[in-house]
Amino acid sequence: MSQKEAELMFEHLWRDFAAIAPQAAHIHALLKSKGEHFRNDHVAIRTFDAAKIALEVLAEPFLQWGYKPTGDYAFKEKKICARSYSHPSGELPRVFISELLLSQCSATLQKHVRGMLEQLEETLSGEALLRNQALWPRINYSVYRQMLEESEYAAWVMAFGIRTNHFTVNFNDLQAFTTLRELNDFLVSEGFELNSPNQPIQGSSESMLEQSSTRADHVMWRFSDGEERSIRSCYYEFCRRYPDPKTGTWYDGFITNSADKIFESTNVQSFT
Repeated sequence: MSQKEAELMFEHLWRDFAAIAPQAAHIHALLKSKGEHFRNDHVAIRTFDAAKIALEVLAEPFLQWGYKPTGDYAFKEKKICARSYSHPSGELPRVFISELLLSQCSATLQKHVRGMLEQLEETLSGEALLRNQALWPRINYSVYRQMLEESEYAAWVMAFGIRTNHFTVNFNDLQAFTTLRELNDFLVSEGFELNSPNQPIQGSSESMLEQSSTRADHVMWRFSDGEERSIRSCYYEFCRRYPDPKTGTWYDGFITNSADKIFESTNVQSFT
């Protein structure tokens, strides 16, 4: 598969993402209007560790496009594991794929996920899964609320399917801001809400990675029982990387503790 095919996939993922996260498109346009030109640092995709839609399945097309694994991450409290991938050319966004470990979840949650996956008519390739977010019928609102009580992550995937939950501005490309704090202050002044406003920046220059994000956008979502509710959808992230003092190369991975807080950008129930 060619790099062009990968680029077309990211274009598709952006269109789908922006459709349910209009604030990201607004911020993107706002930065462009200031004369900024920036790359997408990475995308993140969520799933379950179920055979048909597991992390390994979603990673297949990226591996075929030449991506290489760069790290494994465990989020024990959230019962999530993840893996990151980078393209050797440096011309394509990094990819971060995570999955909820169903065996560590309640029997009720597992039952709902099994029932949902049984509605998949066939086994799809990773590329097909990424291109077709409407993989299963919309869930019942009462089920969504029930899942929220156990796992915000599970409720999100069951509601939205396999899709990109955030794109990321590569801060290193920006010219108008000297620190991530300056960018955050600008976004707040423009009316955007940040995740963890008391400590919006995760990581540090010493850890070679700083990250912040908006809180996920609201979107009106119709559930299978006819309920239409405003729920949290997707968010926009901002990432500043630093060179590794030992090698002189830019840090290419992610930090587990920082990513753990970034996950909470889509949280509905708790917000600190």
